[in-house]
Amino acid sequence: MKFDPQEVSKLLQNRRSIFPKAYSDEKVADEIIEEMLENANWAPTYKHTEPWRFKVFTGEGLNKFGDIQAEIYEKSSGKKIDEDKQKKFRQKPLMCSHVIAIGMKRNKSIKKTEEICAVAAAVQNMHLTATAYGVGCYWSTGGVTWMEEAKPYFDLGEKDMLLGFLYVGMPKKDKLPKGKRKDIKKKVEWIR
Repeated sequence: MKFDPQEVSKLLQNRRSIFPKAYSDEKVADEIIEEMLENANWAPTYKHTEPWRFKVFTGEGLNKFGDIQAEIYEKSSGKKIDEDKQKKFRQKPLMCSHVIAIGMKRNKSIKKTEEICAVAAAVQNMHLTATAYGVGCYWSTGGVTWMEEAKPYFDLGEKDMLLGFLYVGMPKKDKLPKGKRKDIKKKVEWIR
């Protein structure tokens, strides 16, 4: 196995979070989403527990996802419903080609942190695959992510975790963000 290290570095250094407001109306091919998911499945996973679980919303499914979020928000808010917030829950998914719900199935024999890290690595694999195809992604842990009432909608049990949503779309060409990072030398100590 031999890969071009410069191409790999270029891919890694050009991955960006691209938000739904920067997406065009162009749809991402399902085949690209399927490859993203297949590559997610090759993330490192302690004891091969493969804790990642995904639900993909597209087409009319985006309306369903918006309705699910609005319903969960309404149930968890009680009598104090912010109608603007509820409207945003319904409309944000419609800006996307696909939305992928990111779940973690708990294996009680493995430390929770191990499982969270495995799912995060799977999401990074998806994001890098999307970048290779010129597809925009944004991993959001907002919305209904931390609401316990959301778990059943995504086939997650009490001990499982909903870790957010990957919003996917084709970016408008003039909306590509520039990268910025602080110098790595300020974050590393070598001990020889």
